[in-house]
Amino acid sequence: MTESATPTPTGTDFSSLPLPPAVLNNLQRLGYQRMTPIQAASLPLALAGKDLIAQAKTGSGKTASFGLPLLANLNVRRFAVQALVLCPTRELAEQVTQELRRLARAEDNVKILTVCGGSTMRLQLASLEHSAHIVVGTPGRILDHLSRGTLQLDALNTLVLDEADRMLDMGFAEDIAAIVQMCPPQRQTLLFSATYPEGVTKMATRFMRNPQQVRLTERHAASKIRQRFYEVTEDTRLHTVGLLLNHYKPVSTLAFCNTKQRCRELVAVLQAQGIVALELHGDLEQRDRDQVLVQFANRSASVLVATDVAARGLDIAQLEAVINVDITPDVELHTHRVGRTGRGDEAGWAFSLVSRNELERVGRIDSMQGVDSTWQPVAELVPSDDGAPLTPPMVTLQILGGRKEKIRPGDVLGALTKEMGFDGALIGKINVNEFSTYVAVDRSIAKEALRALNAGKVKGKSVKVRRL
Repeated sequence: MTESATPTPTGTDFSSLPLPPAVLNNLQRLGYQRMTPIQAASLPLALAGKDLIAQAKTGSGKTASFGLPLLANLNVRRFAVQALVLCPTRELAEQVTQELRRLARAEDNVKILTVCGGSTMRLQLASLEHSAHIVVGTPGRILDHLSRGTLQLDALNTLVLDEADRMLDMGFAEDIAAIVQMCPPQRQTLLFSATYPEGVTKMATRFMRNPQQVRLTERHAASKIRQRFYEVTEDTRLHTVGLLLNHYKPVSTLAFCNTKQRCRELVAVLQAQGIVALELHGDLEQRDRDQVLVQFANRSASVLVATDVAARGLDIAQLEAVINVDITPDVELHTHRVGRTGRGDEAGWAFSLVSRNELERVGRIDSMQGVDSTWQPVAELVPSDDGAPLTPPMVTLQILGGRKEKIRPGDVLGALTKEMGFDGALIGKINVNEFSTYVAVDRSIAKEALRALNAGKVKGKSVKVRRL
C-alpha cells in the first residue's frame, strides 16, 4: 500500500489534469475554480487508473475526486452499468447522484440511477430494465437487485466505496463483500473514508490492487471556526443549549448528542421554549427522516438535534453553529463534528458543554488540536438585545405530488411568481421527491402562499398543500 500524506495546496487548477476540453469547460461553468486538497492529491492518481484509498470527510470535494475518474472511464455508447458507487445512506446516495449528474453534463446522455432502500422496488425494477451507465446506492438494496438478477455488473470498470468507515459502522461489511464478489476482478476501486479504523484497512487488503493511499492532515482554520467551551452540570446542560441559541442567534445549528434519549429530551426542552427544533436518529421512518432533513436544509427549522450515526453523510450548507451537547469520547469524531460549520469561506461557531466527568475528554481534544480550549462562563449567555425569540426565516410547504406527476422545481417557482405574484426572492429551496414536493417560502408570506397554492394550480392542475 503506497502512501501520500502531504496536504496539497488548493491553488491547483483543474486544467493541469488530463481532462478533455468539454469536461474542463463544464467544471468552469459549475464554479469548480481550483482543486480542494483531496482533489489535488487524489485526482492525478485516480485518473491514471490506480486503485485509491483516500481519507476525506463530507464537504471536502470528494465526489469530484471519484466522479471525474469514473466518468473518464465511461463508454457512453455502451448502455450497461460501468460504475457502481456504494454509499451508507439514502441521503448521501442522492447527494452523490445530483453531483455526478452535474459533472456528467459535458457528455450527452449519461444515465445515472439511484438505488436505495426506502424507495419503491417496483419503480427501481422498471428503471433498471432500461439499464444505466452509473448506479449509486446503498449496499443492502444493491445486493438485493444483484441476487434477483435485476442488476448486472459484467461491464463494470469502476467501483467506489464512499464513506467506507460509516458503512462498516452500519454493519454492511458482509453485503459489501458479497457485492465485490460479483464485480469483475479487472476494475478500478476507489475507497473514501473519513477515519481509518482497522476494518477499512482489512477491506482494502481484500478488495484492492496495490492501492495508493492519500491521507490529508487537514486542520480547521482557527479563524473560521470559533470554539467555546462552557462548564455545566447534568441538571443545567439542556437548559444551557437554549441560552446559547438565544444569545448567539445562529440561523442553523446542528446539536450533537451521544444518545437517542438525549436527543428526544433536548428537542422537548427547546420546543417548550418556542424554538423550532427537530430530531434525527436511527428510529425515524425514512419518510419522517426525509421531511426533517428538507426542513433543516431549507432553513425552516433552527436546530437539528442528532446522534453522530444519524448525522453521518449529511452535508448541510451554511451551518452557522455546531453544539456538542455531550462531549464525545472519540477525539477524531469531535473534530468531524466541529468541521461541519465554517465550510468554504464561511465562519462558524462550535460550542461544547462540559460536565466535570468530561474534563478528561477535553484534555485529549486539546492535545490533538495543539491548542488550549477557550472557556467562557455560562453567566454571559443572556438573550440578544432585540429580545425576539430565535425564529427560522423560512417555512416549508408540502405539495402532494412529485416526480410521479412530472412536477419540476420550475413549475412550482413559476406558479408562485408568475401566476400568484410572489417575489422570487422570497422563495427558497424547492425539493421534488417521488410523491411530494417541498418548497421553502419566507415566513412573511407563508400563510398567503399556502392559501394561494391550495386555491391555484401547479402545472395546470389543482394541488393539495399543507404547512409542515
